[in-house]
Amino acid sequence: MHTQYLAHTVADPLSTSLKYRELLEKRRSIRFFSEKPVSKQIIENILMTASSAPSGANKQPWTFCAISSASLKAKIREAAEKEEYVNYNGRMSDAWLEDLKKFDTNWEKPFIDIAPWIVIIFKHSYELKENEEKATNYYVNESVGIAAGMLISAIHNCGLVTLTHTPSPMDFLSKLLERPKNEKPFLLLPIGYPAEDATVPELKKKDAEEVIVWFE
Repeated sequence: MHTQYLAHTVADPLSTSLKYRELLEKRRSIRFFSEKPVSKQIIENILMTASSAPSGANKQPWTFCAISSASLKAKIREAAEKEEYVNYNGRMSDAWLEDLKKFDTNWEKPFIDIAPWIVIIFKHSYELKENEEKATNYYVNESVGIAAGMLISAIHNCGLVTLTHTPSPMDFLSKLLERPKNEKPFLLLPIGYPAEDATVPELKKKDAEEVIVWFE
């Protein structure tokens, strides 16, 4: 069954595209958060924006766990730092550690319990029917990746900041949040306002000539 598509139109597509480009070019990954509260309704709005993403066969293979509980954030930080300590002290290659030097990062992750919210995205490797039979999901990583990108854009659009964090391995998140066996942790994002003294590394994005190939 199909229904009529209601097109989204703008008066000046060129100007609109430039303004959106300029908006997202100001986005940065932030590791220093303010404790200033963010309303639950704002978080719900940005998560539902992400959940409007396209997905393979419209299976929508994601769950967003939104956490403001201080005690639960503390447990997640403790478990994440346990894994990250191992990463920074032997699990990561020398080349990887060298590439991270410009970010001045280490195994400590205070943003997990300082940010007012953390959102953990779980991907559904498959669906579980009521009788415990498995149902196939399609293009799961691609679908969840698109939703994550839309989430990051929505966060920036309302004046908040975030960081894509992937403590590895991430299985502890499934246990702490008691997620079903078909869900696997995909990404952890602290969400909030930047600290007044927040800093970011000086980085350069690739130019158009480096990332676009035109065929006209």
